[in-house]
Amino acid sequence: MDLESLLSMGAGLIEGNSDEATSGLDLGSIAGALGGLLGGESGDDGIDLGSIVGKLTGGEGSSELLDTVSSWIGNGENKAIDPAQVGELIGDDKISEFADKLGINLDSAKQALADALPQIVDKATPEGDSNILGELLSSVGGAEGAMGMVGKLFG
Repeated sequence: MDLESLLSMGAGLIEGNSDEATSGLDLGSIAGALGGLLGGESGDDGIDLGSIVGKLTGGEGSSELLDTVSSWIGNGENKAIDPAQVGELIGDDKISEFADKLGINLDSAKQALADALPQIVDKATPEGDSNILGELLSSVGGAEGAMGMVGKLFG
C-alpha cells in the first residue's frame, strides 16, 4: 500500500472514531497531519518505522510496548495500544504538533492515534515485504541487534 493510501486510510479511521473532537474533521487535513507525524525525517515517502522500532529496542520503551508494535509488524492480530503509550512511542512534542494542526486537544490526538496506528503500521508492513524487513533489521543493528532485541524480550 502506498503512503497516500495509508494516510487516507488512517484519516478515515481517525475521523470515524468515537471521539467527538475528530468527527467532522477534513480528511485531507488529517492525512496531512498524519504525514507530518509519521513521515521519515528525510522527507521520504514512507512511515519511519525504523525510528519507532529503534527507539523501542534502544531501551526507550517498555517490553510491553515493543510487543505491541511487533504485533502490528508481524502476522496475526494487532494488539491495541493505550492512548497514554502513544506519547511513549512517538513523543508528546510530535503529538502536540499533530493536535495543533487539527485543532484538537492532546488527549483526543492520543486517542485518535491509538485507534489508527495499529492498522496503519500493519498495512505499511505487508507480509513478505523484505525491503521493510531489511530496513527494520538495519535500524536495530542488523542480525546481531535483532538477536539482542529477542534477548530483551525473553531474557
